Formats: sequence, structure tokens, C-alpha cells
Amino acid sequence: MVFLVIMAGGVGTRFWPRSRRKTPKQLLNIVGNETMLQSVVARLGNIATADNLYVVSTLNQEEGILEQLPFLKPQNLIIEPKGKNTAPCIGLSSILLEQKDPDAVMVILPSDHIIRDYESFRKILRGAIEIADKTDHLITIGIEPTYPATAYGYIQYDGEIEQPFSVPAYNVKTFAEKPDIETAELFIKSGDFLWNSGIFIWKISVILKAIKESLPELYYDLMEIKGAFGSPKEDETIRKVYRQIKGISIDYGVMEHAKNVIVLRGNFGWNDIGSWEEVYKISEKNKEGNVLRGNHVLRDVKGCLIDSPDKMVAAIGVQNLIIVDAGDALLVCPRDQAEKIKDIVEIMNRKDMDKYL
Repeated sequence: MVFLVIMAGGVGTRFWPRSRRKTPKQLLNIVGNETMLQSVVARLGNIATADNLYVVSTLNQEEGILEQLPFLKPQNLIIEPKGKNTAPCIGLSSILLEQKDPDAVMVILPSDHIIRDYESFRKILRGAIEIADKTDHLITIGIEPTYPATAYGYIQYDGEIEQPFSVPAYNVKTFAEKPDIETAELFIKSGDFLWNSGIFIWKISVILKAIKESLPELYYDLMEIKGAFGSPKEDETIRKVYRQIKGISIDYGVMEHAKNVIVLRGNFGWNDIGSWEEVYKISEKNKEGNVLRGNHVLRDVKGCLIDSPDKMVAAIGVQNLIIVDAGDALLVCPRDQAEKIKDIVEIMNRKDMDKYL
């Protein structure tokens, strides 16, 4: 049995003003006509069915997710009381799905990636599922880098493993955090680094054992939740445990410490869309280098991203700006400062400007 679990609990503050608490970036059509969440499901093809597809999110996103994925069974929507990074998210999903089949293969998929080549993606995913089913490896997919990116984590890999499966696999030597440009250039030059995609494949029993070994406190919390399954105190226990649970990523908490990690090399047009600047980079541009959506009248405008589906935008003599209109809020920002949008959201949080969040 295979379970496909989409992590869709993030808020996406770097995509404000379109990304809000109830409509985060995975529920928006940031790139293309489909929302990012719908694109994840579409690229899975027949690997995903109504029975084996699960989505993990928070309560305020429940309505939007079920609306966008009408075939998703409501019981297959796993609700966290609060997002606490990927390790608790994966842990909670694991103990819930363990009740159905503890030896099932579990595929973890972020909801905010762009993948262009669906066929190549499905091929490597099927290969990873095959390996996970027959071995006790923790498997991740690394992306063959095309430039020295500083916005992605990296995976350093070793020689190819001898194994009888349909896709090559490699031992992982180390995980590296997002580097500065000089370090990223060294990674690319070495030839043995891949971008960290955040896609994971493993048996449920294998990841729970790894959490127990590397994150014993989290494992103890998960066992407390598991002990309440089916009882009148189930929801109350989950909320109580999540108030005390420590947020940590699965990469930092488990993958960097485990000895049974392998990586598959992927080359299927992958992008982790983390900011409006990333959207600009991957989008089709006109002859002035502008990325445009909606009605606009422009004069002497170059290198801008203008996203305004409902309001006409007029601009004169500006360059390299991000202009995003969301009806009740307007963002104007130099492209090279797109990472600071999250700081604006923090300021609005402190000022209790909830109507804009």
C-alpha cells in the first residue's frame, strides 16, 4: 500500500498581499491557471487515488482545500492545531496512517513546488516507492542544480548504490543549509551536490523508528497522541500536545542524523517557489523583461512583475519592481528586496492589522 501525503499548512508570507491566512500560496494560482495544490495532485496522475491521497493542513484552510480538491475525502484531510514545521507534521501523519498499514510506503510532498516534466517526475517517484517498499531506507529526491542557488538547501551524495531497482540511488554524505553565493558556487563546481527538494519516501515503520532514535521527545509526544486515538479525549489530547511540541524540520531533526538515507537524482523542471522574485525568474517575459498579469498601461517600464487581475495598473519610468494588487492591499517593492515582504507581514501582525492578514 502507498499513501501520498501533501503538506499544505504553510502561510506563504513572502507572497503577501495575495497570500493570506485563509488563502495561503498553495491555494493560489501563483504560476499558471491551476493553484499550486491542484498542480501537486495533477502531476501525480494515477499514482494518487481518492483512497490513498492525504493532505495535512490547519483548520482555517480546511474549507479552501476541500473546495479545490472536491474528490478528497474529508477524513483524508489531517488537521494540525498549529503548524510546527515538518517533523511534527510528518510524525502526526505517520501515526494516523500507521493504523491502516504500518508497513505501507509513505510519500511526503510539499504543496508549493513547480514541476514541469510530469512524466519524468512520476518515473522517479515510482522508482522511489519501489525501493522504499523493498528496503528500510529513508529516501529523498535531489534536484540536479542548474545554477548556484542560495535559496535552496543542498544534499551531497556519494557513489551509486548497487541495487536491483529501476532508478539509480546514491548514498547521502551530508545535508547543507542554504549557502552564500561563494559556497553555492563551490557546491556546483564539485559536481556531487544536489538541491534538496523536500520530497521524501519511506515506510511508515521506518520513519517512526528514525523519529524515535533522533527526536525522542517528539516520539514521546506522538505516542501520547496515539494513545488517545478513538477516545473522547482524542482532539483535546492533540491540541494539548501541540501546545508543548517543539517545531523542527524533518531534515534537521532526522535526515541529517540517520545512517540509512539515500537520494535519487531528479531532473524534471523543479522550482521551489518561495518569493515573488522566484515567480519573476521562472515566468515568461515580454520584450521589456516584464511579467504581466491583468490590465495595464505601461511606458518606459522594464524588468517588473505586475500582478493585478482586477485593477488596471498604470506605470511610468520604473524598473525592477514587484507590483501586486489584491483589492484591499497593494504591494510595491524592489525585486531585489522581495525577501523583506515577510517583515511587512510581521509589522502588520504586531499592529493587529488582521483584516489584511
